[in-house]
Amino acid sequence: MYPSLLNHLQRYVTLSPEEQELISSKMELKTLKKKEYLLQPGKVCPGNYFILKGCTRQYFVNRKLNEQIIHFGLEHWWIADQSSLMHQRPSNCYIQALESTELLLLSEKERISLSEQIPGLESYFRIMMQKAFVAAQNRIEFLFNMTDEERYFHFSKLFPNFLQRVPQYMLASYLGFTPQFLSRLRAKKIK
Repeated sequence: MYPSLLNHLQRYVTLSPEEQELISSKMELKTLKKKEYLLQPGKVCPGNYFILKGCTRQYFVNRKLNEQIIHFGLEHWWIADQSSLMHQRPSNCYIQALESTELLLLSEKERISLSEQIPGLESYFRIMMQKAFVAAQNRIEFLFNMTDEERYFHFSKLFPNFLQRVPQYMLASYLGFTPQFLSRLRAKKIK
């Protein structure tokens, strides 16, 4: 049994003890060392990963050979390459551990099977996808409507502890500006 996963599920849907046991039995525990890859380009994403402990990043390498971070994953968040998963095509992105990380893999085959057996699970994953979609929409809005400085301060208010967990250049990539800009901004804030 994985209490943090089950507690997260039950925030959104009600599950019987038997359903909780069935879900737990279908999860596969994965551990990653810092900087180890969970997914790399050319591999098909096997399922959704629930993060028990640690921090991950999802990114691709653009035409200028720069890493472009599209998503971070923290405790009690899900991470996957949804395009690779949905279309069963090789991924074009990386998912990498930024810290020692423990995750639970729910393979796509098992997710489909469990959703047929446990109707509440389908609702749960719909809610998770809606939340992820809203977060992506908000990020796009912030990228287009806020200055770099406003974006940084908005993000730092939303996730103050997170700023200490990721390298500065990764945070800059995610927020859409250069590491040099972020260094100047932090220096200005300290003064």
